[in-house]
Amino acid sequence: MMDLVSANAGSRKTPAPSVPDHGSVRPLAAEDLERVAALFLTKFRRRRLRDHAVAQTADYMRKLYLDGGENKALVQINPQGGLGGFMGVLKARYELNGRALNAAIIGPFMTDSSTDHGWAGPQLLRALHQGEFDLYLTDSANRTSLAFARPMKYQLLPVHCLEWTCVFQPGAMAAALLQRKWPGLARLPVGPCGRAFDALAGRRLEPPVQPSSPRRIHHERIDAARFAGRLPALMSDYALRPSWKDGELARLLALAAEKQADGPLHFGGTYDEAGKMVGCHAFYGQAGGIANLLQIQAPGPHWGATLDGLIAAAREMGCVGITGQTQSRFLPHLFGYNRLFFRYAGGTMVRSRIAEVAEAVRAGDIFIGGLMGDRWTRLSSDDFGRV
Repeated sequence: MMDLVSANAGSRKTPAPSVPDHGSVRPLAAEDLERVAALFLTKFRRRRLRDHAVAQTADYMRKLYLDGGENKALVQINPQGGLGGFMGVLKARYELNGRALNAAIIGPFMTDSSTDHGWAGPQLLRALHQGEFDLYLTDSANRTSLAFARPMKYQLLPVHCLEWTCVFQPGAMAAALLQRKWPGLARLPVGPCGRAFDALAGRRLEPPVQPSSPRRIHHERIDAARFAGRLPALMSDYALRPSWKDGELARLLALAAEKQADGPLHFGGTYDEAGKMVGCHAFYGQAGGIANLLQIQAPGPHWGATLDGLIAAAREMGCVGITGQTQSRFLPHLFGYNRLFFRYAGGTMVRSRIAEVAEAVRAGDIFIGGLMGDRWTRLSSDDFGRV
């Protein structure tokens, strides 16, 4: 006691060392939307900002992140009160052997390099990982995000990072790709030239599809309600799979149908001789364009037939080719098609501290991608202000 009093009497209070203020993270609010939209267009569309494009993007972000009732998107606010960064997060539900799990689907992840000094990204990730989620996943990570995620023990799913493309009409598809990259080429006869090439080369080109379906299997167009009613049962052989409740899947499909870049959303089912749906698919497409797969699902014995139905539906529509995210379970069946190509399209990663979840991911026993990802949103492809 004596020493303590003497020490207190003989010393003066010294100010605590100052802690640098790097900003703070909070949930996305309605008043942030225009700033977030402008940052998104600058980072991911790389063109001059126009008021109508910002307004369209902000309106869509409101619907996607704020109107669903469970806002999990995050913004980083720098010390000056400006927007330092944004992370789009959608809440989803999974189940593993009957255990309910909360999942975070990570979408656009961006920082404002003009105001951020390297703190916004780590702060956003730290805030996300301190939330109530049991697993975190993304299927659209760019290489910068991959560099952030690796030290945080995200598991990379290499097959799901690939995009496959099956070419039906090489000339027309090359023309469609050129016009997609440079819309100004629409004024030139690129399309007719491509179609002329395909007409001349048609007899020399092998058909891209070599059907593997037995005759007793048939395919039909279906609507969104029938697709939503059957999809959960068809994914029951995954240990780690979505758990959609109270119309969540129907709402998800309605939002997915708003995507415009690749044409309207179409659904199809594969049926056995007894009339039971044994597979289903959903893709965006229109005549003369490149079809884009949203979701395909089937039990093991019916993957080949379901892929046949998907590709046949796209060809009959007049699409010049089809592209989609690769899944490990149907990859072997893809090798039966001619004019098939693969490319890296975006990192698919999962993180969880739950040992059973991590083991299911390592074993490939997880339903991921498509509707359980981020590529179905308009943010992945639509050119706001033009489309």
